[in-house]
Amino acid sequence: MSSEAEQRILVVHLRGTDGMCTGCRAWWALLAPYPCWQVEWATSRQARHLTAAVLGDRP
Repeated sequence: MSSEAEQRILVVHLRGTDGMCTGCRAWWALLAPYPCWQVEWATSRQARHLTAAVLGDRP
């Protein structure tokens, strides 16, 4: 692999905060079920917390 080819790959594959580049994350997203059950769980917990805060922690 030439230096030019390596540079072209590195320009496109910029690492994110999790260490994966945007392109690789998009490919991995094709393998993961959507919607993600972890996201569904987390958003439902946030909704419960918000509802409890609005209602003053009433049951």
